[in-house]
Amino acid sequence: MPEGDPDEADGDPPVTDVPDESRFVLRQGHAVAELVYELEGARLALIHTGVPEELAGRGIGGRLVEAALDRARRDGLTVVPVCPFARRWLHHHAQAAAGVDIDWRGVPGP
Repeated sequence: MPEGDPDEADGDPPVTDVPDESRFVLRQGHAVAELVYELEGARLALIHTGVPEELAGRGIGGRLVEAALDRARRDGLTVVPVCPFARRWLHHHAQAAAGVDIDWRGVPGP
């Protein structure tokens, strides 16, 4: 993100998509939160959300899921929330997924 990003100015580090590693990451100091995904065709499967203890309770897991929703919107992808955290978050924040196709039943194959 460009220098002077409003999130960074407020002390909130940005969420970055790292396609080569199939994950969204947020780094703060030495701590790294992540949302691991699998992209298969037009399906973005959210596999695992991990937020270290020192970053817990700040809504970072939700920010990671929102970043995945933004990518799905931009690229016309269907989101498959395999990760239990992502499933719960999406159920509680349905408005955040407006305009995104969510496949609640689909689970990627082996």
